[in-house]
Amino acid sequence: MLPEDALYRIALKHIPLVGAVIARNLISYCGSPEQVFKAPRSKLLKIPGVGGKIAANIQSKDVLQAAESELERLVKKNISMMFFLDESYPSRLKGLPHSPILLYTSGDYDPNTGKTIAIVGTRSPTHYGRTACARIVEQLKPHQPLIISGLAYGIDICAHRAALHNNLKTLAVMGNGFGHIYPAHHRKTAAAMLENGGLMTEFSYNTMPDRENFPARNRIVAGLADIVVVIESGESGGSMITAEFANGYNREVAAVPGRFIDDRSSGCNKLIRQHKAHLIESGEDIVNLMCWEKGEKAQIQARLFLDLSDPERLILEMLTSSVEHGLDELARKSNFPASQLATVLLSLELKGVVRAVPGKRYIRIS
Repeated sequence: MLPEDALYRIALKHIPLVGAVIARNLISYCGSPEQVFKAPRSKLLKIPGVGGKIAANIQSKDVLQAAESELERLVKKNISMMFFLDESYPSRLKGLPHSPILLYTSGDYDPNTGKTIAIVGTRSPTHYGRTACARIVEQLKPHQPLIISGLAYGIDICAHRAALHNNLKTLAVMGNGFGHIYPAHHRKTAAAMLENGGLMTEFSYNTMPDRENFPARNRIVAGLADIVVVIESGESGGSMITAEFANGYNREVAAVPGRFIDDRSSGCNKLIRQHKAHLIESGEDIVNLMCWEKGEKAQIQARLFLDLSDPERLILEMLTSSVEHGLDELARKSNFPASQLATVLLSLELKGVVRAVPGKRYIRIS
């Protein structure tokens, strides 16, 4: 069911010259999407990033008319939306630079699930690449991660189909609107994914799969994932762009190595050689890397929680699994002096329940 202010949320995306940063400024200063379009020109001109052209675009009737047409399509096709202020909006995207203010989505999945993995690679994989992809997904089945990819030919569709075969939820992030499922050859798989996963895009319904859309799509794939796995990739292309985004977002990156004489593995080998990706050969390698082990270790951690000191328990309760928390944020919420907070976090790391990531940020190990 779409929210009452759906029209204005959509309209915000249709304003020419307005990207994610300015859109957030508009909401912050005006209070809501609806108020953006009711604000007088004088108020709009005081908002950072808004000049005369953007103010005129906001007050143009064309924007709301385009949004009305878009809303009619969404209702007719039963497509939902996730606004950046909604609880349903992917928590892993919040705080990332230039993350979309609005996502269109359909299917049965939770983007805020406990474990997510993106699998990307070449559009023309070898038997080795397809086998590696299928085997890794099968080996991850006990941990029930959400498998994310881009619905493209090659490794993308292999990952989606392997997930469906193993009854794992799988999400495709598209570089086009819902009106143009691309490639058309994968429509049957896309339809099956709606029953056990889904489709997501930031693009309006009639947006074609234009080339410039796919790097933007790749940043969402990287942002949604706890770990990005690259299987067969040259030294350039979408998979390498996704890996670069993931490294920039402090996500884990892993790559399946290949023969040095095979151009389709040169990108994977380069990522590993430059220490931009972990070398993996199985799903178990991913489980160990991400500390996804179940059973005995989970029981040990549960018992360990009971043995924590009050300060340790307080900090641990502030940390959310798979979401990074900055040192300043933890200091503000806990009111602990910097020296005490550092001691508590170090103790939690040594006990194996917290992991430090670049940028003085911490994440709880589920």
